[in-house]
Amino acid sequence: MKNYFTSDDEKLKWKTLAEKKLLETVVFDVMDYTNQSASGVKGDYYVMRAPDWVIVITKKEDKFIMVKQWRHGEKALSVEFPGGVIDKGEDPQTAAKRELMEETGCIAGKLTNLGSVNPNPALFNNHVHVFLAEDLTATGKQELDADEFINCMELSEEEVLEGMGTPQFPHGLMTMAFCLYMKHMKKA
Repeated sequence: MKNYFTSDDEKLKWKTLAEKKLLETVVFDVMDYTNQSASGVKGDYYVMRAPDWVIVITKKEDKFIMVKQWRHGEKALSVEFPGGVIDKGEDPQTAAKRELMEETGCIAGKLTNLGSVNPNPALFNNHVHVFLAEDLTATGKQELDADEFINCMELSEEEVLEGMGTPQFPHGLMTMAFCLYMKHMKKA
């Protein structure tokens, strides 16, 4: 890939002078960073510090295995690709395998890394890692966490595309993950 940053862009960088944790939760911490621009401008910037996540695009022949679950922020049900938080000390590929098994009861014979993005670099410091799972073996049993309630369904590519951007598919990172999948398929 071409590098779009030049030496002239160095003046756009900021340095962190101090950091303070304002709030600690089980999901993320809210941080106050005192930063300074290359020209000397100082300010406080608030960032959610969170662990990285994985999204697993799960392809079974010509269908995608999707999960349906309640999302507390949206206060609604959501259709999504399987995924979740990467546990401390766990690498993204291992987390993708674990989340796939937990949420769908499937084991991937082939797992391809499609890329990684920051969900919103203005507010978050973490990344979501996207994988394509193929050559699936179904174990027939989900291994959900105590507070996870998930139903699975299979959708065609056309149905997934049709759903993106609708109230049933509200998760923006799922749309991004599907874009990485489409980019991968274009290369394949």
